[in-house]
Amino acid sequence: MSTRLVVVHPDASVLAEAAAARLLTRVLDVQSVRSPVHVVLTGGTVGIKTLAAVAASPLRTAVDWSGVHLWWGDERFLPAGDPDRNETQAREALIDDLVASSGLPERHVHAVPAHGAGPGEATTPEEAAAAYADELASFAPDGRDVPPFDVLLLGMGPDGHVASLFPEHPALGASGTVVGVHGSPKPPPERVSLTFAAIGAAREVWVVAAGAEKAAQTAAALSDGPVTQVPAVRAVGHDRTLWLLDAAAAAPTA
Repeated sequence: MSTRLVVVHPDASVLAEAAAARLLTRVLDVQSVRSPVHVVLTGGTVGIKTLAAVAASPLRTAVDWSGVHLWWGDERFLPAGDPDRNETQAREALIDDLVASSGLPERHVHAVPAHGAGPGEATTPEEAAAAYADELASFAPDGRDVPPFDVLLLGMGPDGHVASLFPEHPALGASGTVVGVHGSPKPPPERVSLTFAAIGAAREVWVVAAGAEKAAQTAAALSDGPVTQVPAVRAVGHDRTLWLLDAAAAAPTA
């Protein structure tokens, strides 16, 4: 049975530093018993700050990055290199440095196909979703649709969304492992997202949230509110779920 732990840090900066240290420790712990390690990254302010803190940590040198695979929980369906893509921001914060100096193979960086007509790109969110689902399945054990994610990081929006699964949106009920998203209430309108089935297959899901604007939805998710209003309530890992919060996001609401 999955367990849930809520950890509260003083502010967003400490939260990012602590999440980075926790992530590196988790990767090292997994590498002590099995390989490869599969990690799903998230975007957002705290998500990218966490990756930057990983880059700055001396503990990163202890990781065997040649045995790590990086994935994404969602992506904005934009051209390659667009500054608003989660991949672009993650590369600038951490990944390019790991590839250049720490032995992370470029082939282990599993980006969601970008919007375009070139090799490895896609012309619609559905095409990108199908290609990403195939990529996930190619690294999955027999009988599974996704790799055994050791950590799946998620941010949470002020509306309670996780990945690109928004309140009252049709994508909440999507089948399969990856869904193309249209009409996102947060720009850009077209996105690609893991489904709840793929998220729930992760060994551990970590929801990282900071800011007073997240407090109401944090409380609702931790009180098992309806998924149509608080999608984050379905962000549950197979073995464990961590809510990593700053004090503002964890504050009681009236």
